[in-house]
Amino acid sequence: MRFRPLAALSSAALTALVLTGCAGGASEATPTATEAAAGDLCAVAAPTGDVVSSITVDGEVGESATATFEAPLEFTSAEREVLVEGDGAAISDGDYVSYALAVFDAATGESLQEGGFGGAALPAMPITLGSGADFYFGCATEGSRVVVTVPDTTGASAGQVYVIDVLGVTPADEWCAVAEPGPDFPTVEFDGEGVPMITIADAEPPAEVQLEVLEEGDGAVVEPGDNVTVDYTGVKWSDGTVFDSSWERGEPATFSTLGVVSGFQRALEGQTVGSTVVVAMPPACGYGDTGSSTHELAGETLVFVVDIIDAARAQQ
Repeated sequence: MRFRPLAALSSAALTALVLTGCAGGASEATPTATEAAAGDLCAVAAPTGDVVSSITVDGEVGESATATFEAPLEFTSAEREVLVEGDGAAISDGDYVSYALAVFDAATGESLQEGGFGGAALPAMPITLGSGADFYFGCATEGSRVVVTVPDTTGASAGQVYVIDVLGVTPADEWCAVAEPGPDFPTVEFDGEGVPMITIADAEPPAEVQLEVLEEGDGAVVEPGDNVTVDYTGVKWSDGTVFDSSWERGEPATFSTLGVVSGFQRALEGQTVGSTVVVAMPPACGYGDTGSSTHELAGETLVFVVDIIDAARAQQ
């Protein structure tokens, strides 16, 4: 439970490849730290170029994409072109973006993998300045299709071609925002050793993150990015079974608030050390909707009881 889910085409995998591509780009293709600090997502996006302009992409936005180019496609720096400009909101720093992605081998033109098309968007991820993903997403608008060339700095391959569809843009403060508990919110009892037992009502799960503070602590407020130490138990709304529990392992867990799924992050940040909270989160704020992720908890509404033991500022 401690880390963000890895979908078949996860945000973590995409970011890793993005960072690799940035590292291998020519100096004129990579924004400097000064430019990134002074500019916005539009300013830090990869530039266009002759190579990316030579790629033809077929298919409607949101549906499976086919990229055609003369292989092998040779390039040493990342290039980006907006093929279809959507009429939705533009991505701003920190916005959560749901997307679809198709990856092609630059050496052969072969399709390597794809996900998020046909109404099953990949789990949303935040696009922030300096994250690496900003280099390719830029400030694209919702409904856009972007094609990018991704160099391989290891020399093991000719690189890759990405087709990215921007399917949804949600401001950071609205993504998985916390709502008041509904009438069918889970109930919690603690046994003699302080281990929680969660009871799920026979009712439809909530469509938003719902949170209840069982006990409010008097410690420091948990800030975004803090390293927290917690005890927790997680159950599935669908059948009430426990899928993870630090109490059962007999050892608290320590992690960054930025290293967990969005619903869990919302349950931590803004709370005080010493607090015990219950949070219910829909799949989009957990491990993704069915079909958008290969994680075993995809499609599940999750419920956690969390005891916040400690919090420490992350080292800068």
